Amino acid sequence: MGISETVELEVMGITRKAYEANAYALLLKEKNGQRILPLVVGVSEAQAIAVRLEGVMLPRPITPDLMVSVFHAFGIMPERVEIYDFDGGVFYARLHLLNRETELGLEARPSDAVAIALRTGAPIFTTSQLLDKAGYVPGEDGMPQRETETTPIEALPVARLQQLLNQAVENEQYERAAEIQKIIASKMA
Repeated sequence: MGISETVELEVMGITRKAYEANAYALLLKEKNGQRILPLVVGVSEAQAIAVRLEGVMLPRPITPDLMVSVFHAFGIMPERVEIYDFDGGVFYARLHLLNRETELGLEARPSDAVAIALRTGAPIFTTSQLLDKAGYVPGEDGMPQRETETTPIEALPVARLQQLLNQAVENEQYERAAEIQKIIASKMA
């Protein structure tokens, strides 16, 4: 995963309330810390994760169940999931598979990789750098700590900056949007 320190994550859950139209937040928490990495996922991806978290038995397999069955049939073991990048508001993940002596890393949507990890017990990792960039430390209510009027915009995590950028564009505040975009670009460099 490069030079940055590797951090193991655990699945906290899926938000019950829609984050955006037809989207939910998958919350991943660092195993030995406080930072949370929120990933926006679609309805079907949220259901695939929630079904496993809640122990619901479905009468027919859904896609992650089918993938795990195929892996087992061919002697493939999911070894780990790496959420390794965040660019343009999109997270990138790799599913590492082991077949006898051969390891293969496959690009995957983070939500799909997490759904498979939940079914196989494969650990989920990211980097400390990515957590600093796109994660947050929750306040007492479990939500991101609220920024105050005196919180410098440069101190906000990229995920929050992305929200502010979207709001600025929606409100046609293009100068503010350009300023926020520059800050995001500097944090991503």
